[in-house]
Amino acid sequence: MTETDWGALAQDWLDRLAACSEPGPGVTRLPFTPEHRAALSVLTELMQQAGLSVSLDAAGTLIGRQDGQEGAPALLFGSHQDSVREGGAYDGIMGVVLPVLALMKLREDGVRLPFAVEILAFADEEGVRFPTALMGPRALAGTFDMAALELCDREGISLRRAMEDFGLDPDALPQLRRAAAQVLAWVEIHLEQGPVLEAAGQQIGIVTGICGIERHMVTLTGKAAHAGTVPMHLRRDALAGAAELALTAEALARDTDNLLATVGALELRPGVVNAIPGEVTLTLEIRAPDDDLRQKAGVALTEAAQEIATRRGLGVEIARTYAQSATPCSPLVMEQLMQAAGAGNHAPVPRMASGATHDTSAMAGLCPVGMLFTACRGGVSHHPDEYVPAAAMSSGVLALERFLSQFQASDAITR
Repeated sequence: MTETDWGALAQDWLDRLAACSEPGPGVTRLPFTPEHRAALSVLTELMQQAGLSVSLDAAGTLIGRQDGQEGAPALLFGSHQDSVREGGAYDGIMGVVLPVLALMKLREDGVRLPFAVEILAFADEEGVRFPTALMGPRALAGTFDMAALELCDREGISLRRAMEDFGLDPDALPQLRRAAAQVLAWVEIHLEQGPVLEAAGQQIGIVTGICGIERHMVTLTGKAAHAGTVPMHLRRDALAGAAELALTAEALARDTDNLLATVGALELRPGVVNAIPGEVTLTLEIRAPDDDLRQKAGVALTEAAQEIATRRGLGVEIARTYAQSATPCSPLVMEQLMQAAGAGNHAPVPRMASGATHDTSAMAGLCPVGMLFTACRGGVSHHPDEYVPAAAMSSGVLALERFLSQFQASDAITR
C-alpha cells in the first residue's frame, strides 16, 4: 500500500462509521445507544484486522490491544466515538481509526514493538446526552465522580441505567483505574477544528497544550425607560454597558498573544423594541494555554466591568461560574511527535495550542500526554460539512507509525 492510500483507507472506515448515526443531517451518535453499539461493531472489525485483541471495559470504552514484551507498560492512543447532534464524521472517531491503521502498517512492515499499545474508543466526550463527560478517561485516571451516574438525559434516563441497559456494570468503574507505572504516555490525534493549518498549507500540527477555561456571569443593571422620551445623556442603558464590555474583552484578546475571550450569550430585559434595556446578563468566557495569563485576563475584565458600570451609573454583579486548568503536553512527547511528524515535511511542523477540550485533558491525570492536529477544510467542525482531506489523514497515519517505531520511553518524561 502506498503512503497516500492510508488516507483513502481511513476514509472508507470513517464512511462506515458515519452510517452509525441517528437519521438526519450529519452524524448523531450518542453514548449507550444502538448507534454506539453499531460503531463498536465496526471498530471491533477494524481492530481485529490490525491484529489487536478487543475488549469493552465497564465505562463502555472499546480497547484494542497489541501486547509487548511480558510485563511491558503500554503506550495509549485514542479518542471518543460519540458526536454532537448533527455533527461531523471525523471529530473524535478519526482519532481511533488513524492509530489502528498506524499499527496495521507496522504489522505489514514486520515491525515488532517492545512495549504494549492500546487504542481506546471512549464512549462520551461531548456531554450531549448526559450533563457530564469524559467518563472513560476519568475512570482510567481515577478522577471520575461516581455521583455523576445519577445524572439524567432529556428522557429521564440516568447514566447508570443507560450503562446497565448497554450491558455494563457502572459499579465497577473504580476498578478501571490504571497504575501510572503501567502507562508510558497518551497520544490523541484530532482534527484541528480551526483554520490555522489549512491557511498555512500544512497537513499536521503539534499541540502544545489544551487551553484552560473560565466563565463569568455578568449582570449589568440600569433603568428601563421609554426609548422615545429619555434623552441620551440621561440614560442608564444596560445593553450599552454590556456592548462596551464585549468590545473591551475583544480588544484585550486581540492585543494579547494566546488569549481568547468571548461574550457568547446575552439576556436583556424588558427586551422590547421601544424600551431602553434596564438589565442585561451576559456570559464572558476566557481561554488561554497558560493559567496565569487566563487568570490575569479574568481579573482585568472584572475590573473593566466594574469601571464601565460606575462610569455609566449601572449596578454590576459578577460571578465566576466555571474554571478548568490548562493541560500542558509533555515536552518530551511533543519532541518525539515533532520528529515523527516532521520527517516527511519540507516546512517546520506548526506548534499550536488547542482552544477546545479533548479526552487528553482527562488523561493528563494519569500519564504524560501529547496531541497531533490534522488540517480540516475551512476550519469547520461539529457540523455535517466537517471534512479532513485524505492527504492529511495519510500524514497522520505515517506520523503515528514513525512515532511508534521510534518511541523512546524515559523516566524524564513529565507532563
